[in-house]
Amino acid sequence: MLLLIILFLGLGIWVFSGLILVSIFSLAILADFPMDRIGMIAKSIIWRSSSAWELSAIPLFIWMGEIIFRTDISDRLFRGLSPLVQWMPGRLLHTNVLGCTLFAAVSGSTSATTATVGKITTGALAERNYSNSLSIGSLAGAGSLGLLIPPSIVMIIYGVLAEVSIAKLFAAGILPGLLVAFVYSMYIITRCTMNPELAPKETEPFSLKECISGLQNLLPVVFLIVLVLGSIYAGIATPSEAAAVGVLATFFVTIVMGSFSWKVIIEAAMGAIRTSCMVCSILIAAALLSTAIGYLHIPSQLVAVIESMGLTPYALLLILALFYVVLGFFLDGISIIVMSLPITLPLILQAGFDPIWYGVFLVLMIELAQMTPPVGFNLFILQGLTGQPIGTIVKAAFPFFLLMAAVVMVVSLFPSIALFLPQLMS
Repeated sequence: MLLLIILFLGLGIWVFSGLILVSIFSLAILADFPMDRIGMIAKSIIWRSSSAWELSAIPLFIWMGEIIFRTDISDRLFRGLSPLVQWMPGRLLHTNVLGCTLFAAVSGSTSATTATVGKITTGALAERNYSNSLSIGSLAGAGSLGLLIPPSIVMIIYGVLAEVSIAKLFAAGILPGLLVAFVYSMYIITRCTMNPELAPKETEPFSLKECISGLQNLLPVVFLIVLVLGSIYAGIATPSEAAAVGVLATFFVTIVMGSFSWKVIIEAAMGAIRTSCMVCSILIAAALLSTAIGYLHIPSQLVAVIESMGLTPYALLLILALFYVVLGFFLDGISIIVMSLPITLPLILQAGFDPIWYGVFLVLMIELAQMTPPVGFNLFILQGLTGQPIGTIVKAAFPFFLLMAAVVMVVSLFPSIALFLPQLMS
């Protein structure tokens, strides 16, 4: 099956087509199923996996992020944060980290987070002679928070595939996401304290009036975050219902701000449709692949092999972490989850790890993949925004890759960081 996956993806076939072909070949050749039975299995799996109610949150959250991307809400985010970080060593460099953290809480997408914040901050920081390396690196690292801080599209996908509570997954991602943002900001502070030239001082500091105005500019994003996440954790709405509320609230915010236009709404909807079709088609193909893997008894056989090796739980976790880093060189985050989860989740459960915690661990590993060449989406986005060679982008992102790897280690050693908030919901 691995050889088939490598073959089809290596030929440049679309991921969902490649997964479907691997599933059909595996059932027909390895399991010796007749084609009529494979057709019945495929029909049942495709209908069941595409009609899950939880999936309705995906296009809605994507649409919400697309609308924000196309209006001046994102510009207001930068203008609002700028006066608030003037007292910190690194100053406007922190707008990358804080801006991505806040935007991640309303978009759920790493590419949307990186592109939206990056299109504003990269030019502004370059004009003020801030360190190009720190500017690009902090954006590459913080942009990946779109996967971890709720509402996260990847967490919805994991929740559907692993059959765990999406609301609890969202809660589990909050503290680790804030920890990553804190570590990044501390790194910027340390670097700029050691070398103040990395973040030149502004000729005129922001006044108190400008700081108050900055807080007002943050109100639209804060309003959307509180409304969407608050409705989930208050028990008023499910994640799917909260996504619908979020879209309507975004309409309301754009109208109040004078940014509403049907052209923007339609363009955002078309962007959301394209992305959602890609995500959902991969999910459907992954469900069929999971079924094929189950019929071949691969998970149970792997569990038996791992047990015979006598690995400790953390030794298994280390092997899986290295496995995901290697996968991240070649695959995007959604593909990594849907292709690996049918195999790795039984191993994790057998080792005694909590599936909610494993969802956070997996998302952190995928965030690392966003910063690794040759298929690091954040790197490509930043290359397009800055015009810098990909080698320069990779070099700038590497310290932030190491920092996130350190956070993965901390969250692995202290799982309560991820599980504290979900346990309060129990």
